[in-house]
Amino acid sequence: MQLEHPFNKYAFSCATVASMVSIISGYDTGVMSGAMIFIKDDMGISDVQQEVLAGILNLCALVGSLAAGRTSDYIGRRYTIFLASILFMVGAVLMGYGPNYAILMVGRCIGGLGVGFALMIAPVYSAEISSASSRGFLSSLPELCIGIGILLGYVSNYFLGKLTLKLGWRLMLGIAALPSLALAFTILPMPESPRWLVMQGRLENAKKVLLQISNTTQEAELRLREIKVAVGIDENCPDDTVDVRPFQKGSHNGGGVLKELLVRPTPQVRWMLIAAIGIHFFEHATGIEAVMLYSPRIFKKAGITSKDKLLLATIGVGLTKIVFLIIASFLLDRVGRRRLLQISTGGMICGLALLGFCLTMVDHSREKLLWALSLSILATYVYVAFFNIGLGPVTWVYSSEIFPLKLRAQGASIGVAVNRTMNAAVSMSFISIYKAITIGGSFFMFAGISVLAWVFFYFFLPETKGVALEDMEMVFSKKSSGKNVATEIEL
Repeated sequence: MQLEHPFNKYAFSCATVASMVSIISGYDTGVMSGAMIFIKDDMGISDVQQEVLAGILNLCALVGSLAAGRTSDYIGRRYTIFLASILFMVGAVLMGYGPNYAILMVGRCIGGLGVGFALMIAPVYSAEISSASSRGFLSSLPELCIGIGILLGYVSNYFLGKLTLKLGWRLMLGIAALPSLALAFTILPMPESPRWLVMQGRLENAKKVLLQISNTTQEAELRLREIKVAVGIDENCPDDTVDVRPFQKGSHNGGGVLKELLVRPTPQVRWMLIAAIGIHFFEHATGIEAVMLYSPRIFKKAGITSKDKLLLATIGVGLTKIVFLIIASFLLDRVGRRRLLQISTGGMICGLALLGFCLTMVDHSREKLLWALSLSILATYVYVAFFNIGLGPVTWVYSSEIFPLKLRAQGASIGVAVNRTMNAAVSMSFISIYKAITIGGSFFMFAGISVLAWVFFYFFLPETKGVALEDMEMVFSKKSSGKNVATEIEL
């Protein structure tokens, strides 16, 4: 049984620094929503080229996330964060230079690789250095930082958009190189994940880190014993003994881990994989990328015509996201993952249905409907609020904590790959979809998918609040022992 411990400030500072890479990831997403307005005017690119420019980041992030799982098993969690920072820096420099569409695309692709690395590694690192009682809060920090990054991107759009056309959008995209470089050097003095160190047989190093991120020696020793058992090392093995197990050697080539995940999974691992893939699929299938990336178009369709007002309304979306992510970070370890998901998805259904109704009314009216405009903005904010109080942060917390240690990095990377695939699918097809079924119809479609998401979460996602990482297989064995997931007890 995992003991409850006071909040550890050093673990919090480590998770905060690791999560900074997610600010840059969020900035890349947020800044492009406004920058595309200016890029279109400057380069004269088509709607299809805009969709490709928006979505290519996520296709490259898909590649990055799959590579990040193996990379973090090879070189450790900390150096993987360093590598993500370097990729962001190179991508930002190329996009800021951006003499033509081709160079812009290359920079966006390199930045996309960085996004894939960041999305996979920041929650995993945060989960692995935190105790069970604070894991929800610390593992939600990367998602909160993504929200901060998106908001900074929107603010950058508003202020830098006042510069000349050729300079403004290039500064918006290129300025991210400076914090990327700073983060690359800030991350190096941080401690490595103790769970990764144990997996390498570096028990003495792992114990030193655990003493730093635990409040007492007793807590550190307890956590070390639990990790040893999970890895397959005798818990009484001396800490200065290097004891690398056969499966650890196999984990370096990635083949053994992928077989355990995809080819011959145990019932518990299969359920974990279904849960991780499902939650990542529904995070974007329910339309958040359409709102975050194309909010200026949505507000323009609703009746806002001024560029300044469009960008201000978009800043409101970013502020709403931040406020509710902060609220969620404090609720995750109190209310629990499962209950937040159900509340969140229910609210999203209402927000999407209202947005779909308002935009449909605007489409069918020849006059400007002020009530529909106001309700469209309100519905957008309601949807963003409910998404970010549950589905947004829970997706990353849940998928980073449920897998066994030796499968965690690559299991999480598969989830991120699904996430980026859906993100790319929505961001690259949204304009085409709303032209085919109307913009109101597209949000009714997302509302319908949200209903399916609620049903999936209810039946397939057990509660993990307060459960030690090493005890997750017990939670996911309840279904195979005949217990209904819907009646899962809170541990």
